[in-house]
Amino acid sequence: MTSDFFKYQAQTSPHPLAMEIFHANGSYIYDINNKAHLDFVAGVSACTLGHNYPKVVNAIKSQLDKYMHVMVYGEYIQKPAVELTKLLAEQLPQSLEKTYLTNSGTEAIEGALKLAKRATGRIEIIAANKGYHGNTMGSMSVMGYEERKQAFRPLLPGVRFIDFNKEADLKHITTKTACVILETIQGGAGFIEPENDYLKKVRSRCNEVGALLILDEIQPGIGRTGKLFGFQHYNCIPDILVTGKGLGGGMPIGAFTASSKLMDLLSNKPKLGHITTFGGHPVIAASALATLQEVIQSNLMQQALEKEQLFRKLLVHPLIQEIRGKGLMLAIITPSDAITNSLILKCQDAGLILFWLLFEPKAVRITPPLTISNEEIAKGCSIIINILNTIQQEN
Repeated sequence: MTSDFFKYQAQTSPHPLAMEIFHANGSYIYDINNKAHLDFVAGVSACTLGHNYPKVVNAIKSQLDKYMHVMVYGEYIQKPAVELTKLLAEQLPQSLEKTYLTNSGTEAIEGALKLAKRATGRIEIIAANKGYHGNTMGSMSVMGYEERKQAFRPLLPGVRFIDFNKEADLKHITTKTACVILETIQGGAGFIEPENDYLKKVRSRCNEVGALLILDEIQPGIGRTGKLFGFQHYNCIPDILVTGKGLGGGMPIGAFTASSKLMDLLSNKPKLGHITTFGGHPVIAASALATLQEVIQSNLMQQALEKEQLFRKLLVHPLIQEIRGKGLMLAIITPSDAITNSLILKCQDAGLILFWLLFEPKAVRITPPLTISNEEIAKGCSIIINILNTIQQEN
């Protein structure tokens, strides 16, 4: 299987981890030798309730028995999608009332950018340096990392970059600006939180000049930071909210949410302003609905904050310079990219799954399922500390 993997399936890097998967359950992924790997990554924040969560699996199976794809997005009334978007509206501020379901987070970003241009009639987009919003052409245009973009230019014109948390840069948001797009917590940059009411100040500046604020919650959303959405920590309500990853409970999904007044603009002048064949797929929507219901109805969000403190208590070591993030969206910062690489690879050999972040080479991703137990946290942290001791001795 390994040779076929490299021969027939397109790769995203020269050296993928290439662990062959047999099955997964709870907080564990099992390879073809049935070796258990404790999962501290959760499919890069996507498997909110872990692997094969019974309520999610049952929702998928139940919907499969009824119908799968029947019509392009928005034409037929399909119960799972309607119930999902209604539940989202019930959990959000009144101004975020209508949701467009997509196939992925990056498609939701594309839709949000289109909506901002349609609503304002403006061209300029303000994004953040080291911001990441996906890899399609529009999303890549607002990625603040030139090294990953230069091979694919030309991209969208009219994009201007500011530094996250730098208040002096807010003067660049003007009456020419259609929208400002930011991650509520910067992911690829190293899980950077907003400071000193930064998001609130961005919101105020957007109001002054008539620009829309798009907040990307593809990683922080769906309970990962201890609230359903990260913006709820920072007293800042966006005009357009984008989510994905964890909403699907392990299935592919994206969504962008705005007021009815804004969202209805996509249905006229021109009609079909944003269309998708498989967005809102009933099986995916059923999985997402079950996931969202469980996150809301359980105490997993409160537990995420308690589990954060357990991670911070247990992950103390001379080679851990800092732990960034909130809830179960955490990143260990080591002294060098070499130490980070060694830690991630040695931990996989030891049965613990860690991963990298896109733009911060010294960061180690820790984004486990919200359902991870305290005992599993302690087990994984012990492996990390033991591996760091080995690396320290080698150096």
